[in-house]
Amino acid sequence: MWQFFNGLATTSVGRASEPRLTLDLVENGPPQMRRRESRCEFLMLEAVVQSDGLGKSFDGKRWLFKDLQLRIEAGEMVSLQGESGSGKSTLLNIIAGIEPASTGKIRVAGIELLGLTDAAAAQLRARSIGFVFQAFHLLPQLCVWKNIALPLLLQNQSWTLARERVWHAMAAVGLEQLANAMPASLSGGEQQRVALLRALIHRPALILADEPTGNLDPSTANTALSVLRSSVRESGAAMLLVTHSVIAAATCDRHLRLGDQGLVVLAQPDGAAVLHKH
Repeated sequence: MWQFFNGLATTSVGRASEPRLTLDLVENGPPQMRRRESRCEFLMLEAVVQSDGLGKSFDGKRWLFKDLQLRIEAGEMVSLQGESGSGKSTLLNIIAGIEPASTGKIRVAGIELLGLTDAAAAQLRARSIGFVFQAFHLLPQLCVWKNIALPLLLQNQSWTLARERVWHAMAAVGLEQLANAMPASLSGGEQQRVALLRALIHRPALILADEPTGNLDPSTANTALSVLRSSVRESGAAMLLVTHSVIAAATCDRHLRLGDQGLVVLAQPDGAAVLHKH
């Protein structure tokens, strides 16, 4: 579980209709960015995610996928769809450095994952990747603000600085009144907002979202997607969104499908044509 706790964002309050997270990028921010004359102008040195000939086989004979070419730029939201068992979650694990690819190369946030030690991969996740799951994975023994602060505390930030930063983040999405509540007392939507803040709280270069709206009602799902979208737009982070939801996929800039033919670029989310007929 500890390998998944990554995230960060300093926040400012936006319009009530669309929760916003404004990430204050600093000189030691994501390695693919360097501050220039304003916080909104960055020199992008390379793609946040770039793979070449990526493949995964568990027995050397049956390939889950092979020869994948994937590139995700800073500030870009990419949806990934596909049938269950097509390898979407495995691909996320490879991108996160949790499991190795069988063939090919992949760079994430400027780091080549091939041959990376477990310790170095864990450091990459802690500093540069934010995870959002369908299951919220909140620690039941910690209150809301401490769950959100975990990525900061794991990077040895002081309790005082972590608490201040988390309080600003909670205010942006209406959670400040629940700061000391325990996860078991929260609604599904509240738990997902906590999970989103935890994923964003360390200014990640990359957000990996695995069915983040799968357990949410439509209204709460839209709120979660708005938080993710505004975070990506404000921070310049990249996001890969794995989803079966056409509506969630439609919020992204590009659309991919993983299947027997590898990664296929879609003009619109898979299933969107059917949705439009209704």
